[in-house]
Amino acid sequence: MTKIGFLGLGIMGGPMAANLVGAGFDVTGYNRSLAKVDRLVAAGGKAAGSIAEAVRGAEVVITMLPDSPDVREVVLGTEGVLAHASPGALLIDCSTIRPDVSREIAARIRAVDAPVSGGEQGAVDGTLSIMVGGADADFATAKPVLDAVGGTVVHVGAAGAGQTVKAANQLIVAGTIELVAEALVFLRAHEVDTAAAIRVLAGGLAGNRILDRKAQAMAERRFEPGFRVDLHHKDLGILQSAAREAGVAIPLGAVVAQLMGALVAQGYGGRDHGALIDLVTVLSGHELPRAGR
Repeated sequence: MTKIGFLGLGIMGGPMAANLVGAGFDVTGYNRSLAKVDRLVAAGGKAAGSIAEAVRGAEVVITMLPDSPDVREVVLGTEGVLAHASPGALLIDCSTIRPDVSREIAARIRAVDAPVSGGEQGAVDGTLSIMVGGADADFATAKPVLDAVGGTVVHVGAAGAGQTVKAANQLIVAGTIELVAEALVFLRAHEVDTAAAIRVLAGGLAGNRILDRKAQAMAERRFEPGFRVDLHHKDLGILQSAAREAGVAIPLGAVVAQLMGALVAQGYGGRDHGALIDLVTVLSGHELPRAGR
């Protein structure tokens, strides 16, 4: 039985770790919030009181952390994975961070970058799309582990390539959410049956997973985070930096990044990224409807 140390048991990491337990892996989890560790234990996993304890003897270490500085500290810091993991252990970093940081880590420790897409529901269902960067042999080791949490697991290139593909993913997702938000505000202004409109739009060429998974909640202004605005804002910053580095124009992406940044500036970073609909509503000069209306 493969022994896994799992660091970061939040909205995504918690259900991923639980799915690994369900698939028969020996999972020990660590998180600064003890309640999240308790949930893993309730699912059949083990608790660790430190990074060192979580990774001790692990063949695979998985990180699911908020940002590049967090991953760098947890992996390369004096009390981190590099200092305490067994020689030859494989790091699978499922966080979304800068590609250059993934390359820096891969130069110091055996690692693949494996950011995920699919949101909280995809993590719960074990159907995440996972884009993996790293050496062929390391991908082969990671694949059975990732298959337990993902429905689509694809090796996309060398170290850092997974993060590059994830940046493209976040560009498409943010742009789609913004267009769905604009469409919903437009429909409401014309007093169309929004729920009926969502159904028919989802069945045609405009169909997409944002319409399937988020549009009704957006229309009803239910913004419990499946993926927080502040994290998507961070991801779009990664995208913009990488695009500048490559000399690539992303005009629509830059606009959506500004809109996402405006939500953060207004104090809405903790909401689901579907909250872009509120910004479109206000920019249109309309009053915000009550939740559920």
